Amino acid sequence: MASQQYMDKMQLRQNYRNLWHTDLMRAIQADPPYCCFSLWCAPCVSYLLRKRALYNDMSRYVCCAGYMPCSGRCGESKCPELCLATEVFLCFANSVASTRFLLQDEFNIQTTQCDNCIIGFMFCLSQLACIFSIVAMIVGSDEISEASQLLSCLSDLVYCTVCACMQTQHKVEMDKRDGKFGPQVMAVPPVQQMSRLDQAYPPTVGYPPPAYGQPAGYPPPQAQGYPPPGYPPAGYPK
Repeated sequence: MASQQYMDKMQLRQNYRNLWHTDLMRAIQADPPYCCFSLWCAPCVSYLLRKRALYNDMSRYVCCAGYMPCSGRCGESKCPELCLATEVFLCFANSVASTRFLLQDEFNIQTTQCDNCIIGFMFCLSQLACIFSIVAMIVGSDEISEASQLLSCLSDLVYCTVCACMQTQHKVEMDKRDGKFGPQVMAVPPVQQMSRLDQAYPPTVGYPPPAYGQPAGYPPPQAQGYPPPGYPPAGYPK
């Protein structure tokens, strides 16, 4: 039952109406220093991002953000900082994914097809490297062993790069949430660059609509020299 709920939640995220401020392909361009920081100190970045995603309120912390079966059963309420540090070091991949799900559910952010392809390629490459390693161990062939080592190195490189870009993507999204991009300019960006469609309809300008039967742009009858409706008063000779 729990697994079905997780699958339903994953399907629901595909129908969210908002987009990430930057996708995985452009995460390096969005913040190159932070991407390097995420690459070399990945667990520390995961700790900082999860704490920031919780608005620095560690009383709200739950292991893996409540998305794993172990969530709420690890004594998080007694020592959330220690539990989060344990999570990011022992379950790094789950910690990154949980922060991602947390942001997606909070801001209704869907994952683009490009991001899905990159994440899927990362998983497929890691599974292929694992299969080659098992085959090389069983067969004992030097060629297969070298191929498995090459695939393992390539898989680790892709995994570290994608995780660094993913955490940079999370950081940029929270920068937008916290207003660190400066005041918003009253301009309509192109559709492909819009990362947040928070309002279904634009707000009204504040001017009342023109009266029925009156052409738009014409002044009211009083301004044209005509008497107002109801003039002259009752009993007054015409």
